[in-house]
Amino acid sequence: MEPNGRDIRVWLALAAVYVVWGSTYFGIAIAIRTLPPMMSSGLRFVAAALVLGAVLLVRAVPLRMRAREFAGAALVGLLLLAGGNGMVAVAEQHISSGLAALLVASTPLWLIVLRVVFRDRPHALTLVGVLVGFAGVALLSLGGDGASGSGAGITVVLLGSLSWAVGSFISPRISMPSNPFVASTVEMAVGGTALLIMGAVQGERLHLDAVSWESWAAVAYLVLFGSLVGFTSYIWLLGHAPISLVSTYAYVNPVVAVILGAAFLAEPVTAAMLVAGALIVVGVALVVSTERRGKAPTPVTEETSTAPGRAPAPRAAAEP
Repeated sequence: MEPNGRDIRVWLALAAVYVVWGSTYFGIAIAIRTLPPMMSSGLRFVAAALVLGAVLLVRAVPLRMRAREFAGAALVGLLLLAGGNGMVAVAEQHISSGLAALLVASTPLWLIVLRVVFRDRPHALTLVGVLVGFAGVALLSLGGDGASGSGAGITVVLLGSLSWAVGSFISPRISMPSNPFVASTVEMAVGGTALLIMGAVQGERLHLDAVSWESWAAVAYLVLFGSLVGFTSYIWLLGHAPISLVSTYAYVNPVVAVILGAAFLAEPVTAAMLVAGALIVVGVALVVSTERRGKAPTPVTEETSTAPGRAPAPRAAAEP
């Protein structure tokens, strides 16, 4: 089927990616109320890897790969999930889910910085978008009133965004399993296991009698919807819709996250957050639109990746 934007299924899948991936920040905030942040993320990704791996086995999809391909997927899983998603969960102990989502939205800007470092020459409008977006990041980081976050939480989530950007940047440049679902299974299994180990080393302990049913429900939601439904919808969209349309989730997700946080968690939404969030969204929109006009569409590239709250898509993912 030729990619198009008129099929109703495209809009249903796009709505799923918009809402489901935007809601993962809310889900994380609920999960870490009574679950340790790194362990909750580790459980989420290990469970998702087991489910996805079982589906692949049932469908007789071969899981064989070369050692270099496994090592590549493992490295990407560590950067995207342990360093990216895991740090979002840690940061949400100190900052609001809406603020975390706005800061994570800066990930495409970090990707452009990495391209410049490696002597690529992005379009002038792309660089303008980066400057506008980082102005919003600076406003969030330095100009807030402290109502919705702390310096430590902001630093952690920005480091997580950078880790996700590095993982997305190197993913298409190293050996990876050819099947994107196989690659994602390895990434989630390795990243989730690393998070469980990191949590144990940091002194996190899982006390089952202290975990609320809301936290378990949030983890189940993140596994089934955030890491499987949202991911599957995204993969389907890559083959059925223009990438310029698919990539719009990068600046819709933070809006959804801020609305959910304010409506159901009573998270503050300050004037500074609104202005800074608008700058980040405009900057990312300018980067994405300029990059898409400047090159032929490709299945998934480093420029389309964004946030650490989600399960990885082929080669470079974008989910909290």
